[in-house]
Amino acid sequence: MSRSISLEVVKLNTTSLKEKILREVDNITQELFELAKKLKENPEIGFKEYQASEWITEILEKYSFEVEKNIGGLETAFKGTLKLGAGGPKVAFLCEYDALPEVGHGCGHNLIAAASLGAAISLSRIKGLNTEIIVFGCPGEENGGGKVILVEKGLFDGVDIAMMVHPSTENCVYSTSLALDAYEFEFKGRSSHAAGAPEKGINALDAVIHFFNGINSLRQYLREDVRIHGIISEGGKAPNVIPDRAVAKFYFRAKDREYLNEVTEKIFNVAKGAATMVGAKVEWRKFELSNDDLKPNKTLAETFERNLRFLGVSDIVSPKEGRGSTDMGNVSQVVPAIHPHLSIGDKSLIPHSREFAQATMSVNGKKFINLAAKTMALTALDVLTDEELFEKIKKEFMKDYD
Repeated sequence: MSRSISLEVVKLNTTSLKEKILREVDNITQELFELAKKLKENPEIGFKEYQASEWITEILEKYSFEVEKNIGGLETAFKGTLKLGAGGPKVAFLCEYDALPEVGHGCGHNLIAAASLGAAISLSRIKGLNTEIIVFGCPGEENGGGKVILVEKGLFDGVDIAMMVHPSTENCVYSTSLALDAYEFEFKGRSSHAAGAPEKGINALDAVIHFFNGINSLRQYLREDVRIHGIISEGGKAPNVIPDRAVAKFYFRAKDREYLNEVTEKIFNVAKGAATMVGAKVEWRKFELSNDDLKPNKTLAETFERNLRFLGVSDIVSPKEGRGSTDMGNVSQVVPAIHPHLSIGDKSLIPHSREFAQATMSVNGKKFINLAAKTMALTALDVLTDEELFEKIKKEFMKDYD
């Protein structure tokens, strides 16, 4: 987001415009649901969503959006743009469309893509607005974070607000998420016969075990919001051979990026100590891109909630501190952004499951597309027609990050 934002809003009859948005979304909901169905039936994992990105951009072009593909150096990322009038805030709706290995669309990204398209298309049908409507195609949320790369490449520079809505088992307008680092640690020792000449070996697996124990000891000195979880991905080939190589993979999470950086440095020191204990060497590298903590813009979230209630939704849970991580967090650090959740089923429905993927094709899945698209479009309309509201959003963001 540009730290100094020029705003040119127009005074319009928002009541009639909101009614038009609702009609426009209703008119295209079936088309959007058919898209979600195609995505569900043809799941593609992160950064390999070739068919998905093609289908989505075809719809954008159908509705007169100018499409730029392969943005940020990512083959399956795209940017759709449609300008209305002159000047005014730039509003971005974010599409996700990557699936999970084996499970398919068990996180409901097929619905996210459809809903964001619906919001952008319906808003683009409103005459008299001064704005630039942007649809970002964001690949690889599940396994690396396409948004991280798009932010780093400057694709969000100049964007004034950003929105997407995630399917869930409850309606939650405001929820945070944890900053995330993902590291692989490779310990290198020296192999030897475990019975015949153990004194000649350096056991890399022992170093990994010391590393796990050291991390467990470290936990008592860390804040309660910290989460550390890892696996041993390689620990030797045979029990009678001292492993000369052992590998562990870890996720580290914390409530904010600044503190997570401190935690990660402490863990690096634990790794060094574990290697030193057995005479091994250790190297580490990221195996996924880092996510920053999600910090939704409260004013924008409140506007979204007002529109959600306007549409008849009353069962909205209180703000939550999430324990997961998302690359939308990186977007929220540079643009006023929200990442609400809307329900497609009750608590028995488990995210990242085949059952959740199937639920995206239910009546509730179709309702999600309609409701999420309407609420995002109405929220954007409020921002585009209320200068005081936009200034409040901007001031909150500047206060949080300056």
